[in-house]
Amino acid sequence: MSLYAKLQQRAAAGKPVRIGLIGAGKFGSMYLAQVPRIPGVQLVGIADLSPDTARRNLARIGWPAERAQAASLDEAIASGATHVGDDWAALVRHPAIDIVVECTGHPIAAVDHCLEAFRQGKHVVNVTVEADAFCGPMLARKAAEAGVVYSLAFGDQPALICDLVDWARTCGFPVVAAGRGHKWLPHFCESTPETVWGHYGLTPEQAARGGLNPKMFNSFLDGSKPSIESTAVSNATGLGVPSDGLHYPPASVEDIPFVTRPRSEGGVLERKGMVEVISSLEPDGRAIPYDIRMGVWVTVEGETEYIRNCFEEYNAHTDPSGRYFTLYKRWHLIGLEVGVSVASVALRGEPTGVATGWNADVVATAKRDLKPGELLDGEGGYTVWGKLLPAATSSRLGGLPLGLAHDVKVLRPVAKGQSLSWDDVAIDTSTRAYGIRKAMEDAFAA
Repeated sequence: MSLYAKLQQRAAAGKPVRIGLIGAGKFGSMYLAQVPRIPGVQLVGIADLSPDTARRNLARIGWPAERAQAASLDEAIASGATHVGDDWAALVRHPAIDIVVECTGHPIAAVDHCLEAFRQGKHVVNVTVEADAFCGPMLARKAAEAGVVYSLAFGDQPALICDLVDWARTCGFPVVAAGRGHKWLPHFCESTPETVWGHYGLTPEQAARGGLNPKMFNSFLDGSKPSIESTAVSNATGLGVPSDGLHYPPASVEDIPFVTRPRSEGGVLERKGMVEVISSLEPDGRAIPYDIRMGVWVTVEGETEYIRNCFEEYNAHTDPSGRYFTLYKRWHLIGLEVGVSVASVALRGEPTGVATGWNADVVATAKRDLKPGELLDGEGGYTVWGKLLPAATSSRLGGLPLGLAHDVKVLRPVAKGQSLSWDDVAIDTSTRAYGIRKAMEDAFAA
């Protein structure tokens, strides 16, 4: 039975899936815009550091004011309305909540939210993929130990890539490569919040008018977010990662099966079974027509002559050998698609992507020469960008995960382009995020 039919059944039975949302920013607002149109779901509560901002966002997306005026979570459950407050712990601990949607974008806080939700017996859809990138395998293990489901968020590219990989494997195709698109040139890794808008083609005034966050946008541009998302995909699917970071081969949609082949066959892959990101720009900066910048893709192999003949007979676009075929989704709709994860977790008990091992890591790497006493400002900032590495390489280097490189003091000089280690910084060892990361290293490194 389809998820939608199951949701309709829950609605008819008067037993909606009850949701608690933490963080009502851009991603959360996109999900909230869809909630009134989804049967069998009740958003019981929203926890945000600024409840007034959350209410303004609700008004902006079209929620009637009375729909978000429940004075308490209990009143929200009784009336069908939504309570808006700032107490995430009360929301997570309320016995009626079925699923927590973590939408803060703050990796250290997200770990606290996820762990407490597991302790309270709640399923979690984790939008904050930055947290999944540095400790997702251990979050998945903690959820399993608690008997709940932990899931990546559909609509974000990692879950969509996982879905394509699952499609391929379920059909019997070996996965040669999978990933997302991106606007990329090598010097973008040096971009800061001051330079980001020029690369995007916007003026600072246009960005300010739109209320755009330069640090957040820069985390995409400088390669941090593609590395974070590729890490989540690798850890969820078992696909390998390049030995020294993403290659970002430029390609149109039609050319993806040409470039996502092993090097021995004319492609860019070190071997079959890898994650990679396709650039929408040629090396000289020219835009590639019909790009995959906002989409996701998977390249599969036709192992037998019969399968390759089928590719040909049905006019599937392959590489010149006819062996490699790419299926793609050219767009992702971000928070507008999170309802798929909520329904899958609640009604099937299945995540839309979850870490199954520690294969990949995102290591903080210096954007410029760093001096002792400087503070790292994390993803999208002025000091570091995130480099995708095999987990074994990160473990050997003692790599500092990007998700923990926020407000951390540098202890010794670090050269531009060098990946940082734990020994290079004064890390706060008191956080649950640090503790679960170290527990993951101990549990999975071997």
